[in-house]
Amino acid sequence: MDALRNKARELLENKLAQVVIGYGEGSLGRVRPVFVKEPAAAVKLVYDGRCLQNLATYLLKPEVKKMGKIALVAKPAALKTVLQLAAENQIVNGEIIVLGVTADGKLIDFPDFKAIEAHVAASGPDLSPEELAVLDRLSHMSVEERWAYWQEQLSRCFKCYACRAACPLCYCTRCTVECNQPQWIPVPAHDLGNLEWHVMRAMHLAGRCVNCGDCGRACPLDIPLNLLTQMLVKGVGEHFGQRAGISATLDHALSTFKPNDKENFIG
Repeated sequence: MDALRNKARELLENKLAQVVIGYGEGSLGRVRPVFVKEPAAAVKLVYDGRCLQNLATYLLKPEVKKMGKIALVAKPAALKTVLQLAAENQIVNGEIIVLGVTADGKLIDFPDFKAIEAHVAASGPDLSPEELAVLDRLSHMSVEERWAYWQEQLSRCFKCYACRAACPLCYCTRCTVECNQPQWIPVPAHDLGNLEWHVMRAMHLAGRCVNCGDCGRACPLDIPLNLLTQMLVKGVGEHFGQRAGISATLDHALSTFKPNDKENFIG
């Protein structure tokens, strides 16, 4: 933790960054995002097992970008998000400073996206054993069983859109659910509207989701939304051989067309 605080203080003192986005103490023993703009305030930064949020979700916020050059404290999922945002032409090399933090708390100051790519390539699996077990169980269900499972899960949604707010890759300035001429997604939180909202969002994240899990953690009803997107991620990997968040130059599956793409998944 001292290494992180010292690095943040150094960046701010030398004007190499105008804000450091990291974790700080919150209420009730929880951590919260902090935006450190003064060298003396670097002491507020903390890093431990409570730091779960993917802070890359703030990179494209207009009010944050106005603060100046950003130094981002990045967990493994945030590193993948940085690469995915770069692949989607949302950030460029040198625009932000990435301070990687490994699972054992070691600080890595990445000089460029290539260094992040090399680090991510050597990292472990995206999913926890528990998540893999659930996905395996879902994949062995019949179509009817999976349909019933997700209908039951999504029927509890009351459309607070916390999942959208938490997701670092839901960065559209105007979401489909806010369009009313025509209105693509019904506003009320009923079974059809919920299903259309979550399926649409999952499709928009197919081949893009880095499985940070923030959508599921943000959901006040504990709907496992990250597993819904991972079902599609799994399909994209199997049919297109593509994974999100591994390269700063990778096109995602739903943004490209190749004449030789396999079509055996079309029923």
